[in-house]
Amino acid sequence: MTLTNQSSSRPVVLTAGSTRITFESGPLLMGVLNVTPDSFSDGGAYLTIEQAVNHARQMQAEGADIIDIGAESSRPGARPIDETEELRRLIPVVEAVRATVALPISVDTTKAAVARRAVQAGAVIVNDIRALQGDSLMAGLVAETGVAVVLMHMQGTPQTMQAAPRYNNVVEEIAQFLRERTQFAIAQGIRPSQIILDPGFGFGKLQEHNLQLLAEFETFAKLGYPLLAGVSRKQFIGNLVRQPVQERGYGTAGAIAVAVLKGAHIIRVHDVRAMKDTATVVSAISRHARSSVEVSNA
Repeated sequence: MTLTNQSSSRPVVLTAGSTRITFESGPLLMGVLNVTPDSFSDGGAYLTIEQAVNHARQMQAEGADIIDIGAESSRPGARPIDETEELRRLIPVVEAVRATVALPISVDTTKAAVARRAVQAGAVIVNDIRALQGDSLMAGLVAETGVAVVLMHMQGTPQTMQAAPRYNNVVEEIAQFLRERTQFAIAQGIRPSQIILDPGFGFGKLQEHNLQLLAEFETFAKLGYPLLAGVSRKQFIGNLVRQPVQERGYGTAGAIAVAVLKGAHIIRVHDVRAMKDTATVVSAISRHARSSVEVSNA
């Protein structure tokens, strides 16, 4: 299956192990499934295998294209957990979701040993918030298995990232970071077709940084790789709408609309049905606008 670049007719192929993920009529929706007690939005909601599988099924029914499973919280200030605990939380859920849900599975981890076990259990994407910097074995694992990998920008660590993030030019600096990480990944044997980029909204960014990243999101789409936007329910949206986490759906829809218009290929969301509708409508308008321009220039 082929992932088509929204800004041109040039196809962008995303390979994830033996899976090829397709995108033709709009961005893919990556549904969030956190099996953690302390994630910022849904911590503690899906701690049992039954709860997790039911939520994955619900997201599939609502139109999700990928299920992203995480067992270690990366919210600001979150404490790290060890490999044993992450495996205990994660692997039974990956196995159960793989057995019952017909969608590609992504795992949100920075540990190569955890990623390896998750791939063996059926995951085809590694969502690495450390962009292959947290574990020296992660790049080799991705190259060896052929799974897709999300390279995300984060200034600092979850424990320190919101203390005092600073940039001279946030868009240029993050774009350069993502270029460097793709070059590193390719040098380690990872194929370009395995790479997804994520500028990391909320990970070491102040309010003005997040807004600037969204305002100039097309800069990252021009890097030539599938681009992921993870804005769902983030604090910068809460600051604008003055709503608690569970009441940020409308604000999230606004941010997602901008991301889709500016070239996002994958949208990581908590509220699948509403954000699927948002992305579908915005994508249709965007395609119509491009078609009109192409006709007028013909």
